[in-house]
Amino acid sequence: MESLESHTLNAFSKNIELTDHQKAVLKQIDAFSRQHLKEDGHAVFVLMGDAGTGKSLILNQLFTELAQVVDDAYFLVNHPELLKVYRELAGQTPHMLKKYYQRPTSFINQMHKQGKQVNLTVVDEAHLLLSKPDHYNNYYGDNQLQDIINLSRVTIVVFDPHQVLRTKSFWNNARLEKLIAPYPHDLVHLKQQFRMQAGPKLMDWLDHFIDGDVIPAIPSDVGDYDFRIFADAEKMFQTIIKKNNQYGLSRMTSTSGYPSTLDGGKHLVNEGNFHLPWDQYNFTSTPWAEQPQTIDEVGSIYTVQGFDLNYIGIIIGPPFYLTADNRLGVDPSKVTDVEIFKHRSDMSEKDYEESKVELLRNSLNVLLRRGIKGMYLHAHDPRLERYLEEMMPK
Repeated sequence: MESLESHTLNAFSKNIELTDHQKAVLKQIDAFSRQHLKEDGHAVFVLMGDAGTGKSLILNQLFTELAQVVDDAYFLVNHPELLKVYRELAGQTPHMLKKYYQRPTSFINQMHKQGKQVNLTVVDEAHLLLSKPDHYNNYYGDNQLQDIINLSRVTIVVFDPHQVLRTKSFWNNARLEKLIAPYPHDLVHLKQQFRMQAGPKLMDWLDHFIDGDVIPAIPSDVGDYDFRIFADAEKMFQTIIKKNNQYGLSRMTSTSGYPSTLDGGKHLVNEGNFHLPWDQYNFTSTPWAEQPQTIDEVGSIYTVQGFDLNYIGIIIGPPFYLTADNRLGVDPSKVTDVEIFKHRSDMSEKDYEESKVELLRNSLNVLLRRGIKGMYLHAHDPRLERYLEEMMPK
């Protein structure tokens, strides 16, 4: 069985050979950074792209190079599981220190306390940055990206609007463009998918499915990819166990819609004969999916976002249903993760309600882009489940 640890670490490694396009993008960001590090003021480079297009890989290789020659360089990521991976990589890389890698809130508060600025910040998963105060998490500013830019000579961010998951981190392209407009900036959009071994027809089907278009027939040509619909979530789990025994790094996951609170207790995802607890809070330095006991837990967007899994089982929970005209509908009232929808005074009620649907589509989209070799789906809504089965090629 493939080593789980080596798999995850290698996905971000400086040793992976980039494509010619990725090399060109890396060279472009490097040149931008070196030019603006010589100048006063602030400059911003944005690297955009869907999940699996290699954004984090480029960012890590760039930072590994620049941190050797730039004083006061920091790598920020607002995802505790990903931070563990980056710090572990730093410990294995000559001249790289774990202290270079921080959570954004810690970095911002530390710099403000010291009254200093830095030369370079790179921000992975910038779509997770807070865009409103969050006193519970010790952030008292108005916008983390704005604060980071103000504290840095050069800021490089990875951004995907389809992975925004909470209203307190609500971003879209327009908000991002307005914020970086006052500064010298550049933007590159990566488009080629590298994570999933699925063919282009299946990737196109997933786009239609998540966007709320009329759900088309699932293509018979899905490339070198194991894509299945399971009427029984327990059978799906048993298949995931077999794949995990064979290939490693295979896990069950689910959207919101099942009891879950931050009280340290175990809350079960119950779906027919399937009964497993949600992912438990991870106090270790090892990412959730690399821990063997988590085969008996259900992963969430908070533990798998940004990670590769060989095989993923996804329970499409109660907030998602089949509409009368055969589209993927979304019902925010059935969400059980209350942290998603913090009210914002800077959004109209109409925008706030629309954002709920967008955020839930994003949360499912994050799960749909995790599986390298295969993906299995089970829908809680019986009509959606039957329809997906009917759409599978016979």
